[in-house]
Amino acid sequence: MSKYYIQSYKHDGSLHRTWSPVLVVEDNDEMFIAINKHTRIYESNNRSWIAREPALYYLYKKQYFNVIAMLRRDGIYYYCNLASPSIYDGEAIKNIDYDLDVKFYPDGSHIILDEKEFVSNNLKYKYPEVLENQLRDEIKNIISLHKSGQKPFNEEENRQLFQRYLNKL
Repeated sequence: MSKYYIQSYKHDGSLHRTWSPVLVVEDNDEMFIAINKHTRIYESNNRSWIAREPALYYLYKKQYFNVIAMLRRDGIYYYCNLASPSIYDGEAIKNIDYDLDVKFYPDGSHIILDEKEFVSNNLKYKYPEVLENQLRDEIKNIISLHKSGQKPFNEEENRQLFQRYLNKL
């Protein structure tokens, strides 16, 4: 287990958001899994805030999304960022944020967020059509994974990971 920063960029290479070090509990060919507890998050506009609840981060190395599973009193909420595959370059785990997000609630419902921001940035950064299609396909994939309860949406597995690692933070 190691502590790494997470950095998210925009399509033009500008820094979007940085998470102060999180504990990486798994690093395999498919993904990084990290956990935080009260991590400070820095925005590109110099604003910062502290995550209110513990969270698991599933940062995929080949998929165009990542998932933050947030443990709250009333259940696990999932915030899914449409983003480039994540890489570790010796400095931080990095990806490119593509604006679109899917949020899942403990009751199983979901909402797609930041559609206007995606349309605006698509024009600004001139996302290739193949990328836009990939991101739209990933939304369908995320919803399907959630419905089936597969990783990263397996409630029991996530609760076990939380329990196992929160005491180590």
